[in-house]
Amino acid sequence: MKPKPLFESKADGGDAVHARRDLLRMLRLFAPYWQWMAAGVLLSLVTVLANVALMAVSGWFIASMALAGLTGAAINYFTPAALIRGLAITRTIGRYLERIVTHDATLRLLARLRVWFYLRIEPLAPACLQGLHSADMLSRIQADIDTLNHVYLRVFAPIAVAVLACGSMVAVMAAYSTQVALLALVGLLLAGAVLPWWLYRQGREPGRQIVSLRAALRETLVDGMEGLGELRVYGALEAHQGRADALRSQLCAAQRSMSRLHGGSQGALLLCATLALWGTLCISIALLRAGALATADLAMLALFVLASFEAVWPLPTAMQMLGESLAAARRIFSLADASPAVSEPSHAVPLPARASLSMRDVTLRYRDDGPPALDRVSLDLPAGQCVAVIGASGAGKSSLVNVLLRFWEYEHGRIELGGVDLRACAAEDIRRHIAVVSQDAYLFNATIRQNLQIARPDATDAQMEAACREAQLHDFIAGLPAGYDTELGEAGARLSGGQARRLAIARALLLDAPILILDEPTEGLDTLTESDLLQAIIRLMRGRSVLLITHRLAVLGDLADRIVVLEHGRVVQHGVAHTTL
Repeated sequence: MKPKPLFESKADGGDAVHARRDLLRMLRLFAPYWQWMAAGVLLSLVTVLANVALMAVSGWFIASMALAGLTGAAINYFTPAALIRGLAITRTIGRYLERIVTHDATLRLLARLRVWFYLRIEPLAPACLQGLHSADMLSRIQADIDTLNHVYLRVFAPIAVAVLACGSMVAVMAAYSTQVALLALVGLLLAGAVLPWWLYRQGREPGRQIVSLRAALRETLVDGMEGLGELRVYGALEAHQGRADALRSQLCAAQRSMSRLHGGSQGALLLCATLALWGTLCISIALLRAGALATADLAMLALFVLASFEAVWPLPTAMQMLGESLAAARRIFSLADASPAVSEPSHAVPLPARASLSMRDVTLRYRDDGPPALDRVSLDLPAGQCVAVIGASGAGKSSLVNVLLRFWEYEHGRIELGGVDLRACAAEDIRRHIAVVSQDAYLFNATIRQNLQIARPDATDAQMEAACREAQLHDFIAGLPAGYDTELGEAGARLSGGQARRLAIARALLLDAPILILDEPTEGLDTLTESDLLQAIIRLMRGRSVLLITHRLAVLGDLADRIVVLEHGRVVQHGVAHTTL
């Protein structure tokens, strides 16, 4: 019933079984775009073959023209010249189209991954995500998913092109010389298989470290920016900077290791190509002396073998970065595979229009070994009435909201909405049935209009204006230069506390839910703002069943019909308002 701890995987990019599983899983996610991926591979293959053929034909043509000049023999230079021009044009156009198609495919894959990832983690909130920092979550959604573009663009496509191109090129070489073909095959295998495998083994751990350290550094920096004032007040700024510097140093060390591997791989690959070239020259000279090879073909074969290494040139770098990609994939899949704290019913029961709420002996624990946040709580909220739940901080008031909105699963007891068991209803139906106005209602970095449309995407301008009038906010919005299209800034920074609460009330009015939860709606406001806000709350309560959660008796006034007192997760007193409890 409780959310399982995340990130228990034993493979953070290192275990071969998990690595293959993650790689195959990514390819399955890419399956809807296989046509784009295949087109990118085909265009890249055409480009590589055109470039290699251009080098080989150019070498043969130059050698043939030189021989014709020395011997005075006639030569048809129109056909090879036209072929060279055609190959050059094919290479240029192919490279251009290959860049367009492969990058378009990559962007489509990244977009699909982000949507897929969001859909997987949305049911986990908030219970299973409470242990994650916002910076860590942002790192997974942005940086880790961006890292996965290497899987297609830097790994899958180059490997597919290398296999197809090398097979074709070795077959052509064999038509001229079996020895040269075997030598080229050995060189290509060394540069395109043995070297990449060794680099993958060496770069796997630095790649994993880069992903984890980059996420930790981003998390530390974001925490420092958000808590900069507190760090200065308590004199902890230097210590926090020290932690950030230590992470930066470790990240730079891991990146230096990857850079050294990259430089070494390029040198090793160039050595393989050079040795293959010299080996081809030695074999070709012997064949030329034996009369088994035409003179002009010597230059053609030498340049052919040298140019053929273009097909495997990206592979060492790709396999070196594969460890980083797999580490990012493990971070994403470990979160996406987590089980939600609350399971949806297989056959959801529709909620009735009645706005009554009943709780019987409800028990909630946030941890299996922790104390109960709610301990056999029972209360009734009849339709059209207001029940106030009061208690000190930590008494369990917010836990009521968590179980009623199906954010957390409760262990024992029964909750009914309109006579229907809460566990038999779909969570989305429940959240449309219950509106919440809390002290920390989140406002997105968007316009006022877009923040209102969160509650009701199809709301008209007239409906939004009516809701804001009821919340006593329309006159303020109308006085802004951009009106309802005013940007609010991060977390509604351009609004005061009272204005932010009124906007939350307007959203609740737009939702028009039959049950309303007011969770400390006036907390942190001055007396005048609180008085004005209470008038808006009274308007919001009309015709609804209201659960008013507060720790301040002064807020109740004439609002509540009944009062329930919570203490340490238990109902210790209850009774009719305006009577002695």
